[in-house]
Amino acid sequence: MALNQAERDLLFKQFGRAFFKQDLDALYDVVTKNFTYSIVVNNETRVMRTRDEVADFFEERNASQQDVRFEDVVFHHAPDATFMTYRVTGTDLTNNERFERVGVERYTFDNGRIAEKDVYSRPV
Repeated sequence: MALNQAERDLLFKQFGRAFFKQDLDALYDVVTKNFTYSIVVNNETRVMRTRDEVADFFEERNASQQDVRFEDVVFHHAPDATFMTYRVTGTDLTNNERFERVGVERYTFDNGRIAEKDVYSRPV
C-alpha cells in the first residue's frame, strides 16, 4: 500500500531531523535496510548502499563544506515517488568560497520507509 501525503510528510520530518543531525540510528529507523543514497560529487556519481558508506560521506562533506542551509524546499508527491525541490547555500572549504545550488531529490518508498534518496543539483 502506498503512503499517503500525511504519512510521507511525517516520514520526511523524521528523516530530515536525523539526516541534518547526522544521527544514523534515527536515520535507519525511517529508511529500509537496503536504503540507497546517490549523489553527484565533483562530476562523479556516488552511490551509498550501507550505513558505513553514508557515515563516511557525512564525514567527507563536513570536511569540505560548512554553513550549509536549505531554502525554498517544496515536496511534490507523485503516486510512486516524492520529489523535493530546493536551493542550498554554504561555504566550500576547499577554496573558502560561497556556493549556491538548486536541485531536485527523488525519494522512493518500500514498506512504509524511505528506500532511495537520489540527488540531482547544479550551480545557480
